[in-house]
Amino acid sequence: MTSASDHSSPADPGSLPLSLADITAAAATIRGAVAVTDCNYSRTLSDIYGCNIWLKFENHQFTSSFKERGALNRLHALSSEERTRGVIAMSAGNHAQGVAYHARRLGIPATIVMPLGTPMVKVENTRRHDAEVIISGQTLEEAGAFARERAKAQGLTLVHPYDDSLIMAGNGTVALEMLEMAPELDTLVVPIGGGGLISGMAIAARSLRPELRIVGVQAELYPSMYNAISGGQRPMRGDTLAEGIAVKAPGRITTEIIRKLVDDIALVTEDQIERAVATLIAIEKTVVEGAGAAALGAVLAAPEHYRGRNVGLVLSGGNIDTRLIASVLTRELAREGRLTQLAIDIPDRPGRLAAVASLLAEAGANIIEVSHQRTFSDLPAKATLLELVIETRDKAHLDEVMARLDAAGFKVRL
Repeated sequence: MTSASDHSSPADPGSLPLSLADITAAAATIRGAVAVTDCNYSRTLSDIYGCNIWLKFENHQFTSSFKERGALNRLHALSSEERTRGVIAMSAGNHAQGVAYHARRLGIPATIVMPLGTPMVKVENTRRHDAEVIISGQTLEEAGAFARERAKAQGLTLVHPYDDSLIMAGNGTVALEMLEMAPELDTLVVPIGGGGLISGMAIAARSLRPELRIVGVQAELYPSMYNAISGGQRPMRGDTLAEGIAVKAPGRITTEIIRKLVDDIALVTEDQIERAVATLIAIEKTVVEGAGAAALGAVLAAPEHYRGRNVGLVLSGGNIDTRLIASVLTRELAREGRLTQLAIDIPDRPGRLAAVASLLAEAGANIIEVSHQRTFSDLPAKATLLELVIETRDKAHLDEVMARLDAAGFKVRL
């Protein structure tokens, strides 16, 4: 994990373009239509990472994301004429669903522009709310350019995913709820994409508890806000599990707020994000997307930064494809030494496969997959390549199995 600090003491939130009064007003506006999600203490995660951890389950919203808070607050501010003409938004998924769901509730026509590569689960969930979905642009920024052109041509109101004071005010209600439910919190860890969530939360938190430490988290592959705050030039590229925070151009307003109020920005690797997703499923029995798990990723990457503190983590969303969940969980089993692929050179004669299988059974390993390859290998004609996927209890058990295979004279490659 990499981190950047831009200031030693927080600014006065009263000097910013959004106030605590705006956020409390947003809380009243969205009350009853957006869930007040749980903020629960996690005894197991606290024991593992040496700090007291509370989890804010925004993945339990109806659309499985905090995004509907800001979206609803923004939609309520439309004039009757704007409601009739309709709205347009660009989004990689969660903002799209929040806008589409609440627009349908309020009888407002909605068009959503989503970039190519948006997970299908998010596309289909958005269509399910009766929004017109347009797939356009390689990135969120390109989708945004298309949305602005369409808004101008058709007289639609653009509902920006983050750089809008009403959006930020709605999002800031997350902090109001967390500090009410867990007043002992002294640290908030919040994912950053364009910055709309952490900006609203930081203003609320600093207004109520100026001493609070606020840490933002970005995917290492998309460090846009990190670069903006630190003056760095880290590249942005590739596919990230945290596509919900893969934003190349952070907001102008959000950058100003984060620069003044956020203590640090941590960058987490894909491996750390994957581990966080798997950990939340295994321990908390909750499904969180990559962006939603980023906050826990920062803690597991550098637990020494949080040791002894009372830490609130925002699980910002839970929209993740089931196939991707399976892949993440399988990869985590491999990291833990519980699932391993072996390649074994054996003589091509009767009984050798059975001998390997018997040895593995005696060692307590479970064979998941078997491939007996005679043709497509560089082994001699009288040899064969045996490829196995085996399940073991942990890394120590795997080492024991490998030692037994070696002692029996089998040449094994991982």
